[in-house]
Amino acid sequence: MKVLIIHGGDKKDGCTGVALDEMIKVFSDEGVETELIFIGNKPIPDCMNCHYCREHGKCAYNDIVNEITEKAKESDGFVFACPVYYAHPTGRLLSVLDRAFYSASKNFSFKPGCAVLSARRNGQVASMDVLNKYFSINNMPIVSANYWNHVFGAEAKEVYEDEEGVATMRNLARNMAWLMKCIELGKQNGMDHPENERAYTNFTRR
Repeated sequence: MKVLIIHGGDKKDGCTGVALDEMIKVFSDEGVETELIFIGNKPIPDCMNCHYCREHGKCAYNDIVNEITEKAKESDGFVFACPVYYAHPTGRLLSVLDRAFYSASKNFSFKPGCAVLSARRNGQVASMDVLNKYFSINNMPIVSANYWNHVFGAEAKEVYEDEEGVATMRNLARNMAWLMKCIELGKQNGMDHPENERAYTNFTRR
């Protein structure tokens, strides 16, 4: 089993990195492989709604997004993580996720996911609402813990002082490992995910 972790911050070893390190340790203890992709701090193009991906099965911009969607095929769970920027996730992470889900949503569907945020003081709840929508509109079970998936700190070393937040990260990883194992056990016993119907409408008529 494998969890793909997308780190959307500008510092790989910052506060968000501490939270992810705690999760990775637990995943390892649970026998779950992890791969962390740091998307970096360079500008990333947003989705152009050009429909190139509908014809070619990948995004028109041949960058880290296509790398992520390919790796998503073989992944069993996902963690989307970043610091809070102006009460919101980073624009780079949202550009990546918009394009990844638009071009290859099937590679993520029916696989568990969770959002992880770090902040100096506030804005995590609003940011989590934004990230959770990728899961909730793509048939993905949202993994929860015993509290909000947040850690506090202005610097990486301060995150360790947030004992409740760090413990929540460990619990979150345990819960994701448990859920992935449950899903795999179901598949082995002939219980796969449902085939859902889809209808497209541009507005509601009476």
